[in-house]
Amino acid sequence: MDNLNSKLFSAADNLRSKMDASEYKNYLLGLIFYKYLSDKLLVKVVEVADESLEEYDTAVKQVQLYRDLLADDDIKNDLIETLVDTLGYDIEPNYLFNVLTNQAKINIFQLNDLNKAFIDLSTKYDQFNGLFDDVDLQSKKLGSDDQQRNITITEVLKKLNDVDVLGHNGDVIGDAYEFLISQFASEAGKKAGEFYTPHAVSDMMARIAAIGQEDKKLFSVFDPTMGSGSLMLNIRNYINYPDSVKYHGQELNTTTYNLAKMNLILHGVDKEDMNLRNGDTLNKDWPTSEPYTFDSVLMNPPYSAKWSSDDTFLDDSRFNRYGKLAPKSKADFAFLLHGFYHLKDSGTMAIVLPHGVLFRGAAEGVIRQKLLEDGSIDAIIGMPANLFFGTSIPTTVIILKKNRTTRDVLFIDASNEFKKGKNQNELTKENIDKIVETYKARENVEKYAHVASFDEIKENEFNLNITRYIDTFEEEKSVDMAAVGAEIQGIRKEKAELQSNLFEMISSLQYEKENEEWIKGALEVFERGE
Repeated sequence: MDNLNSKLFSAADNLRSKMDASEYKNYLLGLIFYKYLSDKLLVKVVEVADESLEEYDTAVKQVQLYRDLLADDDIKNDLIETLVDTLGYDIEPNYLFNVLTNQAKINIFQLNDLNKAFIDLSTKYDQFNGLFDDVDLQSKKLGSDDQQRNITITEVLKKLNDVDVLGHNGDVIGDAYEFLISQFASEAGKKAGEFYTPHAVSDMMARIAAIGQEDKKLFSVFDPTMGSGSLMLNIRNYINYPDSVKYHGQELNTTTYNLAKMNLILHGVDKEDMNLRNGDTLNKDWPTSEPYTFDSVLMNPPYSAKWSSDDTFLDDSRFNRYGKLAPKSKADFAFLLHGFYHLKDSGTMAIVLPHGVLFRGAAEGVIRQKLLEDGSIDAIIGMPANLFFGTSIPTTVIILKKNRTTRDVLFIDASNEFKKGKNQNELTKENIDKIVETYKARENVEKYAHVASFDEIKENEFNLNITRYIDTFEEEKSVDMAAVGAEIQGIRKEKAELQSNLFEMISSLQYEKENEEWIKGALEVFERGE
């Protein structure tokens, strides 16, 4: 992780003065993704050739093996067919990341070769179509002419070449993205909070969504505001058949949609197992054909976004049973109802939203009351402030289920349990474990959790503000006035002794005639005890 971060930081130095972080992150992430594809192909070549990675332990040796195999007409076609069948793509040796980087090291790299590599991959294989559009190698921000642009990308390639993308423990795109956002938050954080969920929050949501569904041999997850895709990818860490997960996601921002596709491919998700769409989640329902309900729905939508709230949506099956539409200025409940509509009867949904959804009135109050009357809201989890990049507001994670036999709601106030970070607060493993175990136990915990009955919620006029149900007030310790008095007496005694010593010292001073007035004045002050 530290190696990845240091290489990213160093590579960013070559771009930081030319463009803001919201742009240069696209270059860095796109190049890391291409390096992953290249490195993975070379490892597969060694495997297909029935050779050992211990013998072919460098990229140079692996490339030479690849060239030798392709030079053999009896092997070439079978090798490419095997690569396409197993990986879903092939890359010409001259376009491999480390080949281009080696050219950069001896200053013979040509920007056009990298551009050809992107075009070749994108045109031959549908799953890569558009993925490298944001790596604009002709942008004048990289340099005023081809030579300057060539120099800029040459330096970036050299710095990224040492990143071990295959051996990186975790989510390379997600980790890289989180680092870039956290490190350069003043620039990159402009909209980051809308589409990146910090790993710890994602982890907590996935763990809860998987409870009771761990043994399903076919598992589906849906994120209608999928961002980088890391939120729905995390679910496979908590089920017993992770290779059978089907991923369904939608994202409005094209750049971010491409980021999610990269992320899923990086995690080895086959194209048959991903059903992703670049589109507006609220404006038009999707998916509408089977499957359109899922075992888990995980969401971190943009907070209090605007949407049309057109009256025609009152006939939309996602919203028509709740009596009102989410207001135009705050689409929070529109996102929630969209996700909930696509949840299976046996599934679990977790969504991150601002606290306002818990207590705001008018149309939102009507929708919230209907959800509570239906028993759809299972739990409310209050999160610490300043967890998300781009916003410092405290958030809440709402857990929803269908066909519950009770209408009570579990409240968990986890807002005060976190590790303070330099820029953002963080949830520790212990913080997450406590939330998840409390959710499972579903019992009252003093100053932390409360199971509120439907009648209790009704008495509160369907207001779900957590402080109405969990009192976290800590009484101040009583003050020992006798001890305070004794301390004051001690201070006064010490002060009198100091004054006395200073008086004696000043009295014994030898002084010139011109200082006589000042000395007398000082002695008078001490005599008065001032």
